[in-house]
Amino acid sequence: MFAIENVFAERIGGKNFGKDTAIYKFEKIKRAKRAAMQEHPGVALLDFGVGEPDARADDLVVEALGREAGDPANRGYADNGIALFQEAAAEWLRAVYGVEGVDPASEIIHSIGSKPALAILPHALINPGDAALMTVPGYPVFGTYTKYLGGEVYSLPLVRENAFLPDLASIPKDVLARAKVLVLNYPNNPTGRGASPEFFAEAVAFAQRHNIVIIHDAAYSALTYGRKPLAFLSTPGAKEVGLELFSLSKAFNMTGWRIGFVAGRKELVAAYGNVKDNTDSGQFIAIQKAAAVALQHPDITERTRQKYERRLRAMVDILNPIGFEASMPDGSFFLYVRAPKGCADGRIFAAAEDFSQFLIREKMISTVPFDDAGSYIRFSATFIAKDEAEEKEILAELAHRLNGMQLVF
Repeated sequence: MFAIENVFAERIGGKNFGKDTAIYKFEKIKRAKRAAMQEHPGVALLDFGVGEPDARADDLVVEALGREAGDPANRGYADNGIALFQEAAAEWLRAVYGVEGVDPASEIIHSIGSKPALAILPHALINPGDAALMTVPGYPVFGTYTKYLGGEVYSLPLVRENAFLPDLASIPKDVLARAKVLVLNYPNNPTGRGASPEFFAEAVAFAQRHNIVIIHDAAYSALTYGRKPLAFLSTPGAKEVGLELFSLSKAFNMTGWRIGFVAGRKELVAAYGNVKDNTDSGQFIAIQKAAAVALQHPDITERTRQKYERRLRAMVDILNPIGFEASMPDGSFFLYVRAPKGCADGRIFAAAEDFSQFLIREKMISTVPFDDAGSYIRFSATFIAKDEAEEKEILAELAHRLNGMQLVF
């Protein structure tokens, strides 16, 4: 009999692949939601855990896709992209972030979303024994592939005491000697905190000093509050040491379209393109052309930004009176708040995950817990509401369900 367990690579578990009984936290959330809906039929689940936009792409962009999808000239492989999209991306960087002088031909290549780009880049940069410096909590894809390739991940905790920025001075010398890449993400998921120009300048100096590449995942960078959008590439010297990954998913409500781009030093862009060319055949040309239309209309993002700012401010006003220390994020659509230790009735929450499960089971409110660097809960402003009136109803119901909880922090 064919022993299928002998063929699996060790990087995914080898003989133990499929036998791990650990349950990923998002699966726990799904199970708790199903159980809660069975236990409380007729009560609407308030889902503040969704991590993607609640609206579809703008009509202008959808119409462009329909038009371009019907053009036979767009039927072929896109490979590493089309000039029209790259030129629109370069102009968007200039118009929105003030980033000048990016060559669309050699310093930009499209991606099929940021996730594939983060999976491709380790193949271009990581050798066995190399270290990747990654913030936690954070998006794990680059780290997952680093480990697949025989590299090491060194975690940099994001804590309130350091404004949710990594402490670069804390990295041990032996780790720095092996470090090849520093992965950053600001405005940050899940904390919602932004990086300052001073921090980016510090990061550039750090990279130059230690010969380390910086990859900045800028997925939320266009959704900012009380400040102008800030790109890593706007920092003097940034293009010499790094790459910045941009996505249309959040800023243009184009999550399922899977389109973004990588920009930065031409040699790094070329290395990404080399691996990408052996990984995929490019995103559908019609999607690239429709995305170019989106990039030519930053006003689409502004309308989305205004909606999330309105919702986030209302959520801050709801959470603070019951004991949470909520404040407006610098960007993204997330509120990241410290989880309570328990309730006045003696109930104890040993971790943020316990509190998250309690909210789902007892209050029919879904959030996402993080216990990577302290116990925190993430509320998202991307709950589904067809208009402002329904939005107000959902927020009023959130306030009603949380009222009187007597949380202990």
